[in-house]
Formats: sequence, structure tokens, C-alpha cells
Amino acid sequence: MKVIGNKGQYILKNNNSKIIESLLSPDEISPYITLNPNSNVPVVLVCDHAGNRFPRSLGTMGLDYLDRISHIAIDIGAGNTTESLAKKLNATAVLCQYSRLIVDCNRKLTDNTAFIENSDGIDIPGNQNLKNNTKKVRASEIYWPYHDAIDTQISRLKDQGISPIIISIHSFTPTLEGHEREWEIGVLWDKDHITANFFLANLKDAGFLVGDNKPYSGKHPEDFTIDYHAEAVGLPHVGLEIRQDIINHDEGVEHISNILQEIVKSLTATTKPSNIQTNKSLR
Repeated sequence: MKVIGNKGQYILKNNNSKIIESLLSPDEISPYITLNPNSNVPVVLVCDHAGNRFPRSLGTMGLDYLDRISHIAIDIGAGNTTESLAKKLNATAVLCQYSRLIVDCNRKLTDNTAFIENSDGIDIPGNQNLKNNTKKVRASEIYWPYHDAIDTQISRLKDQGISPIIISIHSFTPTLEGHEREWEIGVLWDKDHITANFFLANLKDAGFLVGDNKPYSGKHPEDFTIDYHAEAVGLPHVGLEIRQDIINHDEGVEHISNILQEIVKSLTATTKPSNIQTNKSLR
């Protein structure tokens, strides 16, 4: 298969001379990064919205610079918190390196917000009236490689007899659509109430104002990563939403990751939940 460059756009030409649209050029970074890929700590951290990179082929997607570094493009502080926690625990972590505006890795591909056209009142010109083939290319080059990387790490641990706890880390804005959000951390859950209750209790003890399935709910269908990688196979899991003003600076990241480190260590030292209700495969 031959790669052909054309004014920042890239296509693939196979041996049958069929032209296939390509999103990423050969020298662009991977859709994901895996930290501590050989760890045997019984935890896999995931961060769907860690990055705000845009493939060169998409340019700015019609957005100005401030929009491209704002919460509509990235979960501010979530990636740094995930990296810090992975380092402290020596645990495996998988982080998506491209913006959620290219494709949202925490949505089913059939969800209207997987290729969102308007976010928090801001139109996304590069996502208007996308063709199905364009969506498929984005999914094949970013979405599925990221999720396959998570699967690889879960399978690696399970091959060693380890059933890891899946912890998904996100961040949320202090205000949305003019409404203030009082919670400092949200614990999101659906099937695994044992792991959720452990985090709820320990975060409250640490002095945080904690939301139980707030500001978002783990029972909502817009929670693909946990549904697909944990609920579908009965692995213990929890989603964490951290308010962005708490982790948009180094001191905050260090503080939160220190607290989460102690909670996760305490959790993995206790009996992990079993017999978690499973869902059918979502792929």
C-alpha cells in the first residue's frame, strides 16, 4: 500500500489502485499512549479525552485557538491527572492523544455526539454534514486503535490471572450553560455499586463535595468506555469526573493524584467486587 501526500491531505493507494481516504499521515503521533504497559498492578486507568491534537489533514476544523484548547476539545487536567496517578501507582494507563472533536471515544459510534456538531453553544464547522465514509475513517484510525489498546492491556493482565479494576478519568467545567456545578468530584457508576461506594465514601472522608452519578450519570448511554471494556465482561470499574478548576494546575493535579493513589491502593488491598452484571458486547 502506497502513501500519497496532497497539500496536507493523505490518501492510501492499495495494490488494486483503489483510493482510500486517510486521516493521519505516517509521521503523526499514535492515536493513544500506553503508560506502564508491563505493570502487574490490578488497575487499568483510561482517559478518553486526554488530548486536544488535531490531525494535520483536518487543519483547525474551523475553530479558533482558544476553542481548540478549551473544554469542548479536551477534558482539561484529566490527562495530567491520569499520568500522575499511573506513575504513583506504577499502574497501566491508556490515554487518547487526539481531541474528542475528531471522534468522541466515550460514545457509541451511532451516538449523535460521537462526531459532535455543536458543543456548549459553539458550532464545530469541521463536523458539519459528515459523510459516513469520513466517520468510518476517523473511527478506524483513532477510535478503535485506542479501544483495542485498552483491550490489549486488559487481556494481558487477565492472562496473568489478574482481573483489573477499570478506572475512567474525566473532568468537567465549573459552569455549563450558565449553571454553576457545586460538586468537586463525581463518581459515576451503573452496574458496580461496590467500587462506586468505596470511592464515594473515601472521597467524602478526604473532604470533597462528591456527586453520586453527578454531574453526569454512569447509567447514561454516553459512557461507552466503561460499558464496553468493564460492564460487558464483568470487571470492577468506576468513572471519575473531576472539576476542572481543581486540576488545571500542577499543584491540583498532585493533590488529587495523591488522594486517589491512597484510595486505589486501599481498594486493591481489599476484596474486589464479583458477580457484576454484564452487558452484551457493544462492538
